[in-house]
Amino acid sequence: MHWRTALLVGPVLAMVAQSAFAACPVELAVYKAERGEVSLEFTPGEREAAVSNRFRLLYPDNAILEGLVLWTEPVPRPVGLLMKNCPEGDTTGDELAACTPWRGTIYGVSKTGNISLLPRQGEGAAPEKLLLPDLEMALHQAERLGGAEAPKAPGDVFVLTGCQE
Repeated sequence: MHWRTALLVGPVLAMVAQSAFAACPVELAVYKAERGEVSLEFTPGEREAAVSNRFRLLYPDNAILEGLVLWTEPVPRPVGLLMKNCPEGDTTGDELAACTPWRGTIYGVSKTGNISLLPRQGEGAAPEKLLLPDLEMALHQAERLGGAEAPKAPGDVFVLTGCQE
C-alpha cells in the first residue's frame, strides 16, 4: 500500500471500528481495565424487576467475579454489586454483605469526558469507558482480609474494547 493511501485509510478504519463499538448495546459490551489484564463483560439476561444488568470480571488466571446492577429509588442510580462465592437461593443481608467485596454506582464516561449513569439493559449503547468508584480500594481490602482466594484489584476505569455477537 502506498504511504499516502495508508495515511487516508488508517483514520477511516479507526472511525469505523469506533462507530461499531458506539452501536454496541450495553448488555453485549466488553471492557478491559485501563491498568492490568482484567476484563469486564456484560451478559444479557432476562429483565428482572430489580436487576437491570448482569456483568462479570474475568481475570487472566480464569477467576471470575459475578456482578449485577440494581437501580435505587427514589433517586435512580445504577448500583453495582460484585460478588464472590455467594450462597445460592435465599440469602440474608449479612450473608450477601460477606460475599460482596464491592458495591457502588456505575458511571459511563464518553470520549469527551461527559459522565452519565450506566444505561439499563436494552435501553442504551455502551459507554466508551466505565467508572466503578473505589473498586480498586475495595478489592484490595478484600484481598488483604481474604488471603489468596481474594480477587486482585484491576483499578476503577474500564475501556470499551468490543461487542459480543
